[in-house]
Amino acid sequence: MARHQQGSDEREARFCEYLDRLCAVSGHRDRHAPLRAYLTGLCLEGKRKSIEPMAARIDPRRVSILHQAMHHFVAKAPWDDRALLTVARGEVLARMGRHGGVQAWAIDDTGIPKKGSHSVGVARQYCGNLGKEDNCQVAVSVSLVNEMVSVPAAYGLYLPNSWAEEEHRRAKVEVPQEVRFQKKWEIAMGQIEQLREEGVPQAPVVADAGYGNATEFRERLTAMAIPYVVGIQMTTTVWPAGSGPIEAAPYRGRGRPPKLLRRTPRRRPLEVGTLALGLPPSAWRRQSWGEGTKGTLRSRFAALRVRPAHRDYRRHEPRPQEWLLIEWPSGDKAPTKYWLSTLPADTTMGELVMLAKVRWRIEVDYQELKDEFGLDHFEGRGWRGFHHHATLCIAAYAFAAAERARFSPSAALSFLRTAALPRGFRPRGAASTR
Repeated sequence: MARHQQGSDEREARFCEYLDRLCAVSGHRDRHAPLRAYLTGLCLEGKRKSIEPMAARIDPRRVSILHQAMHHFVAKAPWDDRALLTVARGEVLARMGRHGGVQAWAIDDTGIPKKGSHSVGVARQYCGNLGKEDNCQVAVSVSLVNEMVSVPAAYGLYLPNSWAEEEHRRAKVEVPQEVRFQKKWEIAMGQIEQLREEGVPQAPVVADAGYGNATEFRERLTAMAIPYVVGIQMTTTVWPAGSGPIEAAPYRGRGRPPKLLRRTPRRRPLEVGTLALGLPPSAWRRQSWGEGTKGTLRSRFAALRVRPAHRDYRRHEPRPQEWLLIEWPSGDKAPTKYWLSTLPADTTMGELVMLAKVRWRIEVDYQELKDEFGLDHFEGRGWRGFHHHATLCIAAYAFAAAERARFSPSAALSFLRTAALPRGFRPRGAASTR
């Protein structure tokens, strides 16, 4: 019992030191108390992590005063999200080393369902956690990942055209003037460039087909000498080994010399889905990549060298060779997933599969950020509040993730206790019990 109490005291001391580091980069001292309250509220147990219920759990006899301070801190105070995220990721990076360091920078986006049309960035668009188009906000992130622990290191709202081009809507929610419409992959590239400038340990970029399908995204990563393992659609075209586009036509002495690559009806690239179906049985290998709730995770894969062919008839030279990784689970009628990768030619299939599959960590992150830390519970409408709330949720999650890298999950935040609520307390907006 004494040993358990000692461990709890040590965790509480680390939490207080962590809050001190966050306060140190938050600016004015008036922000320190609401920051501590907000982080504590996010870490405490409770189904709702909007401001008033959190204030009630922290100090039930001063709910109104604390609610006002926390609301101003998250919705209005001009502190720097990047500074707090730097502290948060540092907490996790300090523990990642014992689990193999940063294995990948994982790109993803998450949808936050919303009613109405007044919250910043809300539009009818694809919402990943619903699996369909619906009214939601979408945020793009870069996470630092390995097989045991991960943390979002950059996070930003995707602003649809319907918002980016309407000044009156932008003004109401205080979207900064410099923010204009960007595709999701462009937002991700900006985050990658920012993290490189800040000296974050570099690792291969992994992403799903929503990003990997963008040839511009892959080419930008290559230009920056950043290797990748990214999903693609089965309709993506490639040149198999031993084939490729035809060189420019011979110069016939008139006009400008031809420089562009060519194709003919009989010499054309293949869709990766077609290529996969034509591979011999010997091309497929069973490969495992980790442990799941039902045992070892494994499937059938093939890996071969190809050249991406997208519009290369507008190029002067063929693209370099890359890896094409294909998954075809036993029992399925056709391959299910495809990836392109610029990892070195001597990369093993095990390494390719591990990086392709390590993205599952992001799904764990977002599930816990929403279920346990209230990422999708923010009730404000403004640009600043949306990002401040997300930053604080990530900061809370980062501490819990770092602690789990030390201890069992059940012990990570066990030192925190919710205050007893006054009899009959109901937060504003709660459903009637009658």
